[in-house]
Amino acid sequence: MTPEDKVSKFLDAQNSLKAEIGKVIVGQDAIVDGTINALFANGHVLLEGVPGLGKTLLVRTLSKVLDLSFNRIQFTPDLMPADVIGTNMVHETSDGKRAFEFQHGPIFSHLILADEINRATPKTQSAMLEAMQERSVTAGGKIRKLDTPFFVLATQNPIDQEGTYPLPEAQLDRFFYKLIVGYPTAEELSEVITRTTEENQIKVNKVVDGHTLSELQLLVKQVPVASHVKDYAVRLVLATHPNTETALDITNKFLRFGSSPRGAQSLLLGAKVRALTEGRFNVSFDDIVAVAFPALRHRLIVNFEAEAEGITTDDVLDKILSDVPRDSKAATSAT
Repeated sequence: MTPEDKVSKFLDAQNSLKAEIGKVIVGQDAIVDGTINALFANGHVLLEGVPGLGKTLLVRTLSKVLDLSFNRIQFTPDLMPADVIGTNMVHETSDGKRAFEFQHGPIFSHLILADEINRATPKTQSAMLEAMQERSVTAGGKIRKLDTPFFVLATQNPIDQEGTYPLPEAQLDRFFYKLIVGYPTAEELSEVITRTTEENQIKVNKVVDGHTLSELQLLVKQVPVASHVKDYAVRLVLATHPNTETALDITNKFLRFGSSPRGAQSLLLGAKVRALTEGRFNVSFDDIVAVAFPALRHRLIVNFEAEAEGITTDDVLDKILSDVPRDSKAATSAT
């Protein structure tokens, strides 16, 4: 298969997904694209936005257009780890004896909607760590593999902090992208009202199955990245590390911690998906820049000074992207 054929195959699958999702979701093109692209990169997604913007609807619609099993977990303060991963239950065998049998929890599914994930206690949130990274859970003294492919699409509300628990940094780091869901435009809001207040039934079709998705994920990894483009991604990540030789002034001033190596991995994989989306079988500098915010914003931790001045991680990233040169020689001469 030629590179052109590979790109064509990818675009066909992507366009089919977007067309079916577009039957239900109005606008939010950047959020839809980011979510689909993260799936092609085999990564989890955290959707953050105020209630009523269609975060849960997007995930439910995605479950309908993908021929994959789907479970929704509503995170609440009283949710226990066993409610997520499952537990051993006593049952009576055919010969009248009693034995333990593992009762699978909702985590055993291809696609998981972790709704309002920040409402669960840290104990329950920690149950998601192994699942999200290792694609397995440990229960009843055994390591149990999860279904493949496996995705966690989580939502959280940034304004209602009562009864919520901040996600641990280790868990945030396991999300491939963090996408900020914004308000619709006037035209989009008008269309939302029309679709939801009139009698019409919208049917979506399953267009991509698990086998096709796995093939596309392998295709993403085959996209080549030139050494100078990879070097640029590395320098962007290093620039987020405060109190190091590679740190920028804004990094030292406003960040407590920078991105982990997973941030660099997300940059490159996300850029590969974006290149295929643009019809190319090679990664450019613009691809790296285009995915920098969703790939890195949740991996940076601001300090007290930033919070006092209202500086966000997006503000820091914006400055880093403008100050870190794309040419490594220019970066060397600048130092």
